[in-house]
Parts: sequence; C-alpha cells; structure tokens
Amino acid sequence: MAEWPDTDELAQVLNIAPEANVDDWQTTLDRVLASAIAQVKLDVGCWDEYEDEPTDKMAQAALRLGELIALRPDATPGVGRLDPTYIGLLAGQRRTFSIA
Repeated sequence: MAEWPDTDELAQVLNIAPEANVDDWQTTLDRVLASAIAQVKLDVGCWDEYEDEPTDKMAQAALRLGELIALRPDATPGVGRLDPTYIGLLAGQRRTFSIA
C-alpha cells in the first residue's frame, strides 16, 4: 500500500521553486492537500480511518486533485469529477456509487 502524498510532493507538482521558502506556503499547501485527500476518501466511499490505507492510484488522485485545487481555487465545486486524469485514477477504486 501507498501513503498519502505530503506537501513537499505537492510543492514539486506545483513547481514551487526549490529556492523559494516553502514554509511561506506551508499552511496553504497543508489545507489544499488535506482537502484533496478528504475528497478522495469521500469519492472512494466507505472509508475507515483506522482500517483503510490508500492505494498508489488513490494517492496519485489526491495529488492530482491537490494540483487542480491549487491552480483553480475559484473553479466550480467538484472540479475533480470533471478531470479525466482524476476520474481515471479512481477507476476501480470506488466502494460506493451514486444512484442516478
């Protein structure tokens, strides 16, 4: 099993320059990543904090969603549900499905 990404990994994806002081962005990156991880857990469904661990695909989906949230903070809610990369990463990972 994988681990959830950390803010250093998100900073790399966002191309925050290594010479930049990441500590200045730490609170924002923490919030963005926490939001992304929470959304992945919600989208997977039936997540048990004590029993479940992320797969590599779930961890990558959280990183992708973190990137989307950081780059488009004013985007419509559910921006990940419209992103083909995010959708593809969660394919086969869902435990619950919405009823249409």
